[in-house]
Amino acid sequence: MENTVNYAQQQDAQDELISFRDRFYHPELNGKQALYFTGNSLGLQPKSAESFLKQELEDWRKFGVEGHFEARRPWYSYHEFFSKAMAEIAGAKESEVVAMGSLTANIHSLMASFYQPTKTRYKILCERKAFPSDTYAMQAQAKLHGFSIEDAIVEISPAKGSDIITEDAIIEKIFELGDSLATVMIGGVNYYSGQVFDMAVITDAAHKVGAHCGFDLAHGMGNIEVKLHEWQVDFAAWCTYKYLNSGPGSVGGLFVHENHHKRKLPILAGWWGHDKETRFKMEPEFVPMQSAEAWQMSNAPVFNMAIYLASLEIFQEATMPRLWKKSRPLTDYLEFIVNKVAEETGADLEIITPKEHHRRGCQLSIVAHGYGKALFDKITEAGVIADWREPNVIRMAPVPLYNSYEDVYRFGEILKKSLTS
Repeated sequence: MENTVNYAQQQDAQDELISFRDRFYHPELNGKQALYFTGNSLGLQPKSAESFLKQELEDWRKFGVEGHFEARRPWYSYHEFFSKAMAEIAGAKESEVVAMGSLTANIHSLMASFYQPTKTRYKILCERKAFPSDTYAMQAQAKLHGFSIEDAIVEISPAKGSDIITEDAIIEKIFELGDSLATVMIGGVNYYSGQVFDMAVITDAAHKVGAHCGFDLAHGMGNIEVKLHEWQVDFAAWCTYKYLNSGPGSVGGLFVHENHHKRKLPILAGWWGHDKETRFKMEPEFVPMQSAEAWQMSNAPVFNMAIYLASLEIFQEATMPRLWKKSRPLTDYLEFIVNKVAEETGADLEIITPKEHHRRGCQLSIVAHGYGKALFDKITEAGVIADWREPNVIRMAPVPLYNSYEDVYRFGEILKKSLTS
């Protein structure tokens, strides 16, 4: 690799996905197109989103309530338009995924089914510094069942002097907790460090002690290779506004392994989870669908889902294998540039995200020792949209769908200037 504009442009010229960059709107800063590296927080807007949303508005105007069945994409079954693409991204069967709700609401819904504590088996294992919403949800679930947070919630921490939690440490803790462990609930990709956990290994260990295992995939879906069905994961939830570009606060999604579809699990029932063949009989007894759709509570929020559908159409064209193929060397190039700038300036720049490809997606978390938020503010003023996380991390994600090697090179030039000015 080379820290030159010629090298970056040569890589972009050979990139079979480079044209997808123009399928998105890129924000501006100070009157110029920004370098956008925050797809791990909010994905860019697909240019096709407007036409997808406009179609639903037109059909609402034309059909009114009859749009549920007469719209060009009937609203009654709208969530079904997402099953194929979501299943491919999640490594799941179509019956195991559903677009619904929002991330934290879906976690609560799934925990209601997969956290059924007893007097002796009631502990929840999670990673320290999980995303706060996950932590709050797990604490709330423990309290709802009458347990103290301090007793029920077990956090696994990185080794001293490290930001990484090893799978060995997680597995050791799982077996240590043994038959007191009810549920393992971990972020598949840690939002702070960018570490990807070995979900197959963790799931297998949880099952060996009789516990359920689930993951928050907010930072995983559309970013890393996921095989939820093959890994025998019990449940997972995610948002879609990060790597999946569905727009701020848009619909979430969830996965429930087919092993549980016919089990009589407790479900926070709602009308849309009822067997669709008899749903309109309005009978008082809840008859769950034999799929992940059973966890649906309400009908589809069509307008924000329309934007998600526009994005998934792009994913279907790009395909996840091709995106992963680009993501790894592009992220490697960002790592190379950061290290090169550190070498040239003498700055103490530490990438706390694991180096191994199987342990990271496209996010790199960078600590600029001795600079703090002042450096982040400088690069922002210079046209870089990245993400700051307390106490001292700059998160950056070169998203393969719309970021380029030249983006990364130009960021390096701005970073170098910001460190030396």
